[in-house]
Amino acid sequence: MAKHELPSLPYAYDALEPHIDAKTMEIHHTKHHNAYTDKLNAALEKCPSDIQNMGIDELLSSIKSVPEQVRGAVNFNGGGFDNHALFWPSMSASGGGEPGGALGDAISASFGSFADFKEKFSSTTAVIQGSGWGWLVFNKSSSAVEYVAMPNQDSPKTRGLVPLLGLDVWEHAYYLNYQNRRPDYISAWWNVVNWDEVSDRFSKTQ
Repeated sequence: MAKHELPSLPYAYDALEPHIDAKTMEIHHTKHHNAYTDKLNAALEKCPSDIQNMGIDELLSSIKSVPEQVRGAVNFNGGGFDNHALFWPSMSASGGGEPGGALGDAISASFGSFADFKEKFSSTTAVIQGSGWGWLVFNKSSSAVEYVAMPNQDSPKTRGLVPLLGLDVWEHAYYLNYQNRRPDYISAWWNVVNWDEVSDRFSKTQ
């Protein structure tokens, strides 16, 4: 079985300061993301070889094919592994602003304007109960971008959606700096969104 490996960050742990502090980034990456990676590999060891040999996209998009006794562990840890692998490059020290081009047009078509999208994303993600993620996704069925909130570590891929931009609102993502002030964390996060990366993901759906 080919094991999944923890991806490296594309920047230093302190690169996103003051918006996201270095200690949070280090713990989030080396402890939390690493734990999802290790536990995904452990769960897959209990699966048939055809499941073990799936890439992460295929695994999550066909989660119902995973044996029931390990499906929960694969869904949770596989989602945690992949969500974070998408999360890190979605941020950049030179991020912020708003997207232009095809992605900007798609956001305006679905939400009315970028400002309306940002308000929808922020306000809905802020009130996710417990732990979860807010996502901008591409829905192949409607050929449009949409917002979706996902609980825990569930991946949009399990619903047939293409994740473009996700925000982790588990407390471990922000508590050292923001404590219980989730809306403040969300507001700060917009300053580091890497729209070049998100636009590239969107271009691959077209």
